Formats: sequence, C-alpha cells, structure tokens
Amino acid sequence: MSVNITAQDVNKLRQMTGVGIMDCKKALIEANGDFDAAVDILRKKGQKVSANRAGRDAAEGVAIALTSTDGTTGVSIELNCETDFVAKNEEFGGFAHKIAELALAQQPADVDALKALTIDGRSIADHITDMIGKIGEKIELSKYILAKSEGVVSYIHSNKKIAVLVSLNKALNDAIEAAGKDVAMQIAALSPVAVDKDDVDAETVKREIEIGKEQARAEGKPEEMLEKIAMGKLNKFYKENTLLNQDFVKDGSVTISKMLDNVESGLTVKAFTRTQVG
Repeated sequence: MSVNITAQDVNKLRQMTGVGIMDCKKALIEANGDFDAAVDILRKKGQKVSANRAGRDAAEGVAIALTSTDGTTGVSIELNCETDFVAKNEEFGGFAHKIAELALAQQPADVDALKALTIDGRSIADHITDMIGKIGEKIELSKYILAKSEGVVSYIHSNKKIAVLVSLNKALNDAIEAAGKDVAMQIAALSPVAVDKDDVDAETVKREIEIGKEQARAEGKPEEMLEKIAMGKLNKFYKENTLLNQDFVKDGSVTISKMLDNVESGLTVKAFTRTQVG
C-alpha cells in the first residue's frame, strides 16, 4: 500500500534531522511514512547523519595515551561523542584504544593522516562513519599527539577523560619511570600551563602583570608600588602554574624540579601534553 508523503511531512523530517529534502523524502517513502523508522533509515546511512550532526556538541568521549615498549615514543588521542553513556560504552572505548595502538605503531603526521590508516582493511574515517550510523551520535577524532624523547611516560586518568604524555631527558629505568608517572599524575591534577617560567607565552605574562596591577590598585596600593607588587604576583603565578616550580603533590617540601633531580641528577621534563575531554 502506497503512502502519500506530503511536503509538510518531508519538511518535518528535515527539521528533525537536518538532512536534505530528497533524502528525507526517500527515507519517508521507504519507511511508509513512519517518522521514527525514517530517522533510523537516515542514521543507517551514517554519512548523512554525520554531516547533519556536524553542528552538534561532541563534548564527551575518551582520551587515551600509550607509549612504546622502549619508552622513547608516546601518543595520545581524543575520540569524542555527544553523551557520557556512549563514552562509557565498551565498544566505543575499545575502538579508541585500537586507534591509539595504530597511531603508536604507524606514527602518522597528523589527525587526517591517522584517519586514513586502516583497521581490518578499512580506514579509521570509515569506521567512524559506521559507528555514527550505528549509534546515532556525532563521533569525532579530534586530537592526536606524537611525543618522542629519551624517555616518554604516559598516564590515563581513571575516568579516561584526561591523558598525559611526559617527555623526559633521560632513558627510562624503574626509578625514572616511576617519577615520570608521578609527574604525569600531577599534570593531570593541577594542569600547569608550561614546563618552566621561560616557557610561558608572552601574552599570558603580560595579562598576569596587568591583573596583578589592577588587584593592587583596587587594594589602594600607591601607583609607584604597583609594578613591584605585580611582579611578586607573577612569581607566585609561576610557582603555582609552571610544572617544574610547583610543589610536588606527594611531598610538599620539594618542587617537581627538585624531586626529579633527587631521583637522578640532571633529570628533568623537556615537554608535556595534557589532553582533557570536554
């Protein structure tokens, strides 16, 4: 029995899904006018749903960080979705882990190159499209980071929302790796803005000085004292927000810099990355 599909029906489905008029009409005809079934038909096409959902906020997901067996290379990736329910799905998490493993093995240049790599004969991009069609949410591989150094340590927070890579200046042994793991956990918890004072960008330094001056001015301090007070506040900012100058969370009597030097003379952090979902 044929069903009369009106222009109003097509427009309603278009408003529901954001998919083009002709695709909506074809889906409604195929579904005999059943809107829910038509939405499912469009979802199964994956690519159409993906394009439609491009404006949706994929603020959930998982962050994964892995390192090579020799401890000299690390990768982190962020795979996003729309809901925490999907983020906690075992299949979604397993897929993210496969992407990270492939990234570590192949070390592509960027996210696009990573998406082009294949799992079971099909590109990661195609697998993402399949998952979009299956789950019905926007799914996006938003970040990929490659780190190389004498020693690289990774850390994934228990909720899989934060992934950290720490690049050290010495090859890993048990003690150095343990220290690196402590540093990574500190980065996850305190989110420093840079490794050391000299690594803070000039714009941030300028902003902090201006904030310090305004705070001092608001407290009624004399104008000739503002610069000195602001610099004092800037040093406090460095202490609290640059990794090597932060107090070590596990032992507040030493800084991260001192803790590392105590583990092995000259040991320090060359770089770090912190990926957080949302």
